[in-house]
Amino acid sequence: MDESFCFLFGDDDGVADIEDTFSELKLNVTNNQLPPEVEEGNIEYKLKLIDPTAARLAQLVTQMKWRLREGRGEAIYQIGVEDKGNVAGLSEEDLDSSLETLKEMAERLDATIKIIRTRTVDYENGEKRFSAEVHVRKVPDDQQFIEVRIAVTGHMEVGKSTLLGVLTHGETDNGRGRARLDLFRHLHEMKSGRTSSISQEILGFDCGGNMVNYSTMRKTEEICQASSKLITFIDLAGHPKYMKTTVFGLTGQHPDITMLVVSAACGAVGTFHEHLSYALALKVPICLIINKVDVCSKEQLRKTIIQLQDTLKQMGCNLKPSLIETEDDADLAAAKIYTLSVAPIFTVSAVSGHNLDLIIRFLNLVLPKMTQPEVERREAEPIEFHIDEVYSVTGTGTVVSGYLKEGIIREGDYMKVGPAEDGSYKQIQISTIQRKRAACRLVRPGQVACIASKHLHRDSVRIGMVGLGLERDCLSCMEFVADTYLIYHTTNFITSKFRLTVYINSIRQQAIIFQIEDDILEPGNQKKVHFRFTRHPEYLSIGTKILFREGTTKGIGTVTNLLSVNTLKVPIQ
Repeated sequence: MDESFCFLFGDDDGVADIEDTFSELKLNVTNNQLPPEVEEGNIEYKLKLIDPTAARLAQLVTQMKWRLREGRGEAIYQIGVEDKGNVAGLSEEDLDSSLETLKEMAERLDATIKIIRTRTVDYENGEKRFSAEVHVRKVPDDQQFIEVRIAVTGHMEVGKSTLLGVLTHGETDNGRGRARLDLFRHLHEMKSGRTSSISQEILGFDCGGNMVNYSTMRKTEEICQASSKLITFIDLAGHPKYMKTTVFGLTGQHPDITMLVVSAACGAVGTFHEHLSYALALKVPICLIINKVDVCSKEQLRKTIIQLQDTLKQMGCNLKPSLIETEDDADLAAAKIYTLSVAPIFTVSAVSGHNLDLIIRFLNLVLPKMTQPEVERREAEPIEFHIDEVYSVTGTGTVVSGYLKEGIIREGDYMKVGPAEDGSYKQIQISTIQRKRAACRLVRPGQVACIASKHLHRDSVRIGMVGLGLERDCLSCMEFVADTYLIYHTTNFITSKFRLTVYINSIRQQAIIFQIEDDILEPGNQKKVHFRFTRHPEYLSIGTKILFREGTTKGIGTVTNLLSVNTLKVPIQ
């Protein structure tokens, strides 16, 4: 059975109690012990760095370059720590000398460092010993900033937009939703207080790890220019009426992390479970935010935390909930959210500002999901660019926004855009590229960008199309087969000729179930299903995750075979 479906079947034995899991993840300061150092990753342990020779310094610089590469521009140095993880500590003089060496190493790479914290390790003959945790950051030479994309989900009225308004504008809420007004895009959203569309907000961090937002900057371009790291929040709707928009945001926007918000008083209710299911199906790491703790009793908060733990256990999703109460917890969660399936749980208030500093610290340290080896592997492939927005810009013409799955895009490159309704592709030449409204030289896998071309016309391009490299076959597919799991349906089973909406990357189109393995698809069962699009062909690839919905019916799957495929060759013009 595909492991992506295991959480729905409850094959996992569940997770430990929050208190037990938390104690395992938390740094044990009493025993002065960290996990052993590993060769991969962006975390480096150094006992001391005192007066290295020129040859040794060159070796240390090369090592730092490797750690920055592993962290895609970010690394963590633990000074005063042995390779096995023993926090031995240093005298104050030796620690200062080691930090000066670390600063010199960073300067040689044009990187910046910031001391996250220093700790008093123990006492030896009455002399204090210290260790330090240092954050090193270097934006790649061909990029303006490091970007992490976070989808914000949760049931309606839990305070998602209000929380984002506080983070991105630097002012706490007045308790009546004032902070969210700057995020709404439509008049009916302001009147109802409910998000109905996909909106994006940004939060920046400079080289020193200081927050950059609209409290000090007026425009998006200014925030991007002043930031070395950018957090892009994708604010999604919580009302069931707008669920199709939320699902499209999760599949088409390709977030690194899903921030799932719940109310401290109400807990996991409404669309929470559906949002959680989709995030798990798409294998997006989850961060849980318990909001509105200022209007909740301690007992109710405790019940909500236990409810979240029990929910994760019942679904068998194999996550490790970790209650974030200190800076150590936030740092460890940022380092382990991808590798150990940690699900950090923050308890916050957008009114009082309770624990917002811990969320900000977590955001400053968390990395993009895609590892550097994966980026390099995808860079070697031909271009595959998924279009999720189409604009008409005065003076520029038609502009498309999308996610680059594979390849590298540069100005002047040629791409084939399609498929059109007849399955054809059109060749274009890229004239300009922008990321966050700022011109850039190239786009790498995992990044989102806007592309303009004089060959693009508004009536010939749509959401769901792809831009392909000239070496890649132009597939045009009307039918496909997927290993499908039906999560819920109002009756006991589904038969052929059932119509539903399919979500695949940036594709959102109605399809008909043409044929089902053993003729029927029942909730809780996994079977092969033959789908047929109803309007026009799409570009698909084997192994892609799909979601499908129709009313209360919902399910997930993985593409296993492509049928009725046309392969076209588009010559260079």
